[in-house]
Amino acid sequence: MMSSATSRSSLPSGLAVLTTFPDVLFIPELIFGGLVWILIAASKVSGPILQGWVMFVSVFCFVMTATLLFLYMCGAHGGSSSWVTLDAICQVTAALFYLSAAVLEAYYTYIFGALPVFSGWMSMYQENIAAVVFAFVATLLYVIHQIYSLRRWKSS
Repeated sequence: MMSSATSRSSLPSGLAVLTTFPDVLFIPELIFGGLVWILIAASKVSGPILQGWVMFVSVFCFVMTATLLFLYMCGAHGGSSSWVTLDAICQVTAALFYLSAAVLEAYYTYIFGALPVFSGWMSMYQENIAAVVFAFVATLLYVIHQIYSLRRWKSS
């Protein structure tokens, strides 16, 4: 009986999702993940494998985060402890994916910066730098969310 009461209080429902920590991190994760998605989509793809992974990660994590936020706001979890486990798995996956994507995008941008200058080079380089910064911010947000989700999972 006590574990169900603990799990019910550990995952909020409705608008309480926007006022509890770490669940409030869903909003900045969506914002910075969306910015990475937009910047990668807008940039010239000269490293398709690297930028393809970054694009996949940003879209996947954006959709996953938006879906979880929507389901939490609808109260779909019903206080079940399996949702706490799902939340922890999603946050760990997102943190690892974003870390790999941010490092790959930083590497690509470093290599891109060493290329000879051509017309429009500076604007493309600046887009990639912005994508790197936002990818690392998104990584940090997902890591913080992951830590607190794992703590919530351990205590449930």
